[in-house]
Amino acid sequence: MIDLYYWPTPNGHKVTLLLHEAKIEYQMHPVNISAGAQFAPDFLKIAPNNRIPAIVDRAPVDAGAPISVFESGAILLYLAEKTGQFVPQAPRARAQCLEWLFWQMGGLGPMAGQNHHFVQYAPERIAYAMDRYVNETARLYGVLNKHLLDGRDYIVGDQYTISDMAIYPWIVPHKRQQQVLSDFPALESWFERVAARPATQAAYAVGQSVSSNPVVNEASKAILFGQNARTVQ
Repeated sequence: MIDLYYWPTPNGHKVTLLLHEAKIEYQMHPVNISAGAQFAPDFLKIAPNNRIPAIVDRAPVDAGAPISVFESGAILLYLAEKTGQFVPQAPRARAQCLEWLFWQMGGLGPMAGQNHHFVQYAPERIAYAMDRYVNETARLYGVLNKHLLDGRDYIVGDQYTISDMAIYPWIVPHKRQQQVLSDFPALESWFERVAARPATQAAYAVGQSVSSNPVVNEASKAILFGQNARTVQ
């Protein structure tokens, strides 16, 4: 059994995608980040970066004490290796899977996240910041589109892997990112292919059941965007 600490954000969706694909039993623990639940002391013991998602594996492979894991990419890799699914074992395919996983973690996620912030939530509309992150998001879409143009069904050829699961939730809000999927036809085909998977639909249905309309108001903005070094001390 996996305890999942979750809120329906792109990073949260990554983990439910894998849990449903791999048919792993889990117990949901919603963490309402708009209400500040990520600062609860018990949650911080599991996720010291006060971010979702996080998991606790109560049946680790070494049969020892429960293992907690935070950071969505680390969780994907941990669960994939534990179950032997969705991460290739062949060296070249594994390397490609991991490089695109880290591409999402280090590139697409942070850049699209800044895009969301400056386009939608920043108290001032700063043209330079908006253009910077919208354009960088577009560049990253172009990088992925070029990779998929080689006739790949998924990121690693015909294998559906954790790299697809990491990237897909950050493409879902493409309209909010001011991106037009038809400008990236190979990416658009891949996106539709992933969206049609039963596990994808099940994972997103879970997100809807947890929170169908996440609240971002002035009070929650202070929680979500007002953190600094004192916050974690």
